[in-house]
Amino acid sequence: MFSDRWLCFCCPQMHKPPRRQMVAPIDEVHAQSNPPHLQISRTKFQEKKRSDLTLASVVIIQKWFRRRQALFEMRRKAAWTIYQHIEYAGEQDQLKLYNFFIELIQTVSNNRRDVSVATKVLRRSSSLSGLAEELELEQLTAASTISIEPTYQGPHINLPLTKEHFEVLILAFQRGELLHPHYVLVILHELRRLLKTLPNVNVVSTHLTKFVTVVGDLHGSLADLMIIFHKNGLPSNENPYIFNGDIVDRGFQSIEIFILISVALIVYPSNVYLNRGNHEDHVLNLRYGFMKEIIHKYKVNSSRLLRLFENIYSWLPVASVIDEHIFVVHGGISNITDLATINRIKRQKYLSVLSPTFIIPTEEDQFEISNIPNDLLLEWRQILDLLWSDPKQTDGCEPNTYRGGGCYWGPDVTRTILEKHKWTLIIRSHECKEEGFDYTHDNKVLTIFSASNYYAVGSNRGAYAKVLTNQSPLVVQFISTKASQKSLTLWERVSYVEEQAIKNLIEKFSVNKSFLMKEFLQVDKKRTGRISVNNWCDIVSRVLDLNLPWRTLKAQLVETDPQGWILYESTFRFKELQFALNVQINDRRRSLCQCMYRNKDLLETVFRAIDKDNSGVISMQEFTDVCTSLGNHNGTKFDEKQITDLAVSIDLDKNGVIDFNEFLEAFRIVDITDPSMEQI
Repeated sequence: MFSDRWLCFCCPQMHKPPRRQMVAPIDEVHAQSNPPHLQISRTKFQEKKRSDLTLASVVIIQKWFRRRQALFEMRRKAAWTIYQHIEYAGEQDQLKLYNFFIELIQTVSNNRRDVSVATKVLRRSSSLSGLAEELELEQLTAASTISIEPTYQGPHINLPLTKEHFEVLILAFQRGELLHPHYVLVILHELRRLLKTLPNVNVVSTHLTKFVTVVGDLHGSLADLMIIFHKNGLPSNENPYIFNGDIVDRGFQSIEIFILISVALIVYPSNVYLNRGNHEDHVLNLRYGFMKEIIHKYKVNSSRLLRLFENIYSWLPVASVIDEHIFVVHGGISNITDLATINRIKRQKYLSVLSPTFIIPTEEDQFEISNIPNDLLLEWRQILDLLWSDPKQTDGCEPNTYRGGGCYWGPDVTRTILEKHKWTLIIRSHECKEEGFDYTHDNKVLTIFSASNYYAVGSNRGAYAKVLTNQSPLVVQFISTKASQKSLTLWERVSYVEEQAIKNLIEKFSVNKSFLMKEFLQVDKKRTGRISVNNWCDIVSRVLDLNLPWRTLKAQLVETDPQGWILYESTFRFKELQFALNVQINDRRRSLCQCMYRNKDLLETVFRAIDKDNSGVISMQEFTDVCTSLGNHNGTKFDEKQITDLAVSIDLDKNGVIDFNEFLEAFRIVDITDPSMEQI
């Protein structure tokens, strides 16, 4: 009468076997009732059903993966586009600055102070053809002019340089030690003596060593150079290297890298080669950090080092040819590239490729571009194209509008130049690539970029190419990471790179707030705070001068209302823009501060240029000259009292001079509330 699960407590427990199943499973019933051929059909149906279910699951997973992959690619491309447009815009600004200086010389020749500012940047001595100029350089930069203090504990160098010196310097630089300026001058003079014996185009052979390693842009990243040496071995007669330019700028260990490569070239002159890049130019050093690095590290001796570096750049070969069929150059080629012409050029004339000596004659007020002989301009373009050009996917050759120098050349130009010189491959650098390398033009052009994490941590890999005899180049990729830094997942890496790119872009919005708000309010005549997406994209593209996918980026830059209209002021309310000045500024000064910060990069270039003794500070009078020059450049006139008052307020320690940190501290991004906008 009790259920099986109820047991009497007074009776011993007994094991009961499970009840016998009285009803056969459905499959068994069908199996008993159906004939064999129907059982086989049902089994096939079940197998097909399971297969269809599996296939549907695979399709769902595949769709999810492809959507995820497409999202990654879209975010990556957007961040990459932001970085490249901002980088190339900076190079355009550098060239625009030089156009401004030339115009300044022509239009304000009566104002000798402005002329001195301009010529300080533009004018550099030409090639040291005269004995007097050669002696002047030797006397100014002689190592004997700098004594070694007894307290110096860094590495010591003596001639002749050997492999042991090279290895000692590597260890010292890895420990963060600074080489004494006396020894830096010793090494640089030895390098210059050797470079003067080299041709314009290095002739490289792999018949004995069977290979040669090509290293692309390093841009002051010692960590990347150490990884290359660790993976590929140190330079030697058995392990040759070609360093393809852009050794300096951007990174803060440019001087260490240049010294190491110089010593390797001196110790192994027949198996280490160094091509000139577009950043081996004192004009770009003014803007992109190398000049600042030398001033910071060598202070009172920086003038000697900078003068010698400027001259050494002019003696660097501009290209290399491997086994007579592989052309290695920093930038690229153009439709007029001719090896015979390049070999005839006196490269030492070009202390600056951006500002060659024939551009500015002795009497600045007599300068006219039309007076320059055509053959001289063509010669200049040969060098300019080698250092500044980029490949494009379509045929033809056109000016490089992104960078402002060199050209874009297409696959047809590559075929023509390769056939003309009987080359099979062009190896170049100059462009950051996400994977560290890239093949274009039917695998006839190989780009190698060796500075990893160039834009931000995780933004790109570095790579180098190992050119083997009669074989395709072997490309090796790498990425440098700090020991304390954990490895990032793909999602984290893309997110971090995207975040840094958006921050850079938001800063562009902030420093151009005045111009943007003026354009927004001209469209929004009723002051509703809203404009259409089309108007917003058109305005930001025009004002910021950046051709970006604004419709894709708008969700990260600005808010929209339920109807999809852009709330244009929301960009300036983002958390990243909450940078207020430490001191109050009145309305009269606000527009000037925005103007100065908007031209921060150009201003730093001028700042370094007018610092005549490279001391890192400028006087009040020199500061006034800078403000006046920038005001003329931007079409904004500032009264002298306004500039003088501002200069005094910037001098935070009241020592009568302004260093660049004080300058930037005072001219941070202005407060988001701009009363002047309310009056527009």
